[in-house]
Amino acid sequence: MNSVWARAATTAAVISVLALAGCNRGDAGGAADLEANARAAAFFMESNAKADGVQTLPSGLQYKVVQSGPSGAPSPDRNDLVRVDYEGALTDGTVFDSSFSRGQPYVTTAEQVVPGWTEALQRMKVGDEWMLYLPPELGYGERGQGADIPPNSVLVFRIKLLDVAPVPGGGRGVGIAQG
Repeated sequence: MNSVWARAATTAAVISVLALAGCNRGDAGGAADLEANARAAAFFMESNAKADGVQTLPSGLQYKVVQSGPSGAPSPDRNDLVRVDYEGALTDGTVFDSSFSRGQPYVTTAEQVVPGWTEALQRMKVGDEWMLYLPPELGYGERGQGADIPPNSVLVFRIKLLDVAPVPGGGRGVGIAQG
């Protein structure tokens, strides 16, 4: 594995932990907001499922392929390092994070992100660009994320899978050695 990727992944993990710690400001809206947001999220997901090109998976994750990578390109396993460019927004278009605007791709593993990303990344191949629509339970759920992401929010991501670095011993093996 490329040591630059490993350093980038470590740095990204530390930054993520610090950002999460700094953003946790508690419950801003109470039970009424939770219910209202949940109803709005359900309405959005139901309406969005009917949009042209949107696919809905059994988990509730919705995605739309913007661009397909080359055939035969690799797909990541849960523990492989991935390098992605992404933009995250709320359904009203408010952008809460963007590696595109920072000019620096994000390096992580598919298992160290919100569940909707984990599921989508394992279905993508290098070069794919997708729009993801995460229902609250596949994002930050009832807790939200700081002041930027209210509880029970649908998260909308544009994500481009740039590269995959397989981790030795990942889930691609034929079986388990019995010794």
